[in-house]
Amino acid sequence: MGAVLPIAFAAAYAGRAARIGVQIAETKASQSTRLDALRAGLLDAGYKEGQNITIELRSADGRYERLPLLAAELARANVDTIIAFGVKALVAAKDVTDSIPIVIPATSSDIVAMGLIQSLALPGGNITGSTSFGSEVLVERLEILKDVLPRLTRAGIHANPANASLAPALKKIAVASASLRVSFQVFPVPSPEHIDRVSDAIVKGRAEAIVVQDDTMFAASAKAIAQLANKHRIAVIGDKELAGAGTLIGCGRDEIDRYRRSAQFIGKILRTAKPDDLPIEQAMRFALVLNNATARAIGITFPNALTMRADAVIQ
Repeated sequence: MGAVLPIAFAAAYAGRAARIGVQIAETKASQSTRLDALRAGLLDAGYKEGQNITIELRSADGRYERLPLLAAELARANVDTIIAFGVKALVAAKDVTDSIPIVIPATSSDIVAMGLIQSLALPGGNITGSTSFGSEVLVERLEILKDVLPRLTRAGIHANPANASLAPALKKIAVASASLRVSFQVFPVPSPEHIDRVSDAIVKGRAEAIVVQDDTMFAASAKAIAQLANKHRIAVIGDKELAGAGTLIGCGRDEIDRYRRSAQFIGKILRTAKPDDLPIEQAMRFALVLNNATARAIGITFPNALTMRADAVIQ
């Protein structure tokens, strides 16, 4: 039959159903849209749960200290590959195994700077998947805020201290903030339960706007972040999900599409491709979403040039 068996028959040809592990740092409910996208991509590729594929799902429920234990469980379960939902899950999986292939569907973390891979073109280990612009996304968000608020002098950064990509990202945003003449303060948010008190700290610190780090926790807490920001009339920019939940601006990649596309990496691995032979895909542009309803509520007018750039405007 040659070397190009249809994906649908790859696992059966190997004599057993494929087994993939999925590791989630947050709750299953908060990541349900991503899970649905992953399952849809697998179905598109010819994989159906209960027939030719089994999914071993592990969720830390926001208790990040559990991630290494969950990754070890997946390794002991003899899965064919591990799908890491976010960089926290990726780091835990990488610490546990250097032999089981690991796929990260989407991350904005600079996984080269973090030492997780050698390069995007030649990962050189057991990790493959998709990334965007690394820490550049935070710089882009700060620049957009400065366009919207020309008098901006103090910005805050919502950051998850458990996210190992924070340090390299802060180095780049420090350079950008100096050029823009905007000081910034990092506001650590170790769990969703801390969002309320961190918002109080932001108000006391007189931050005029907030840049939100890309992290699965913040995506899962989008509504809470938006409600508190709008209550205090603070301009917030994060990923597209945050703008949809009610923050002022969203800037980022289409994560849901990338979770669906991750099935392509899984299929290649199940057909015996090696992760270090699969270049990391890189998103080539950011999508920009403006929330006009929020802008009106907090007394901000978007510049015409920015409105013209927007991929979507929420009225």
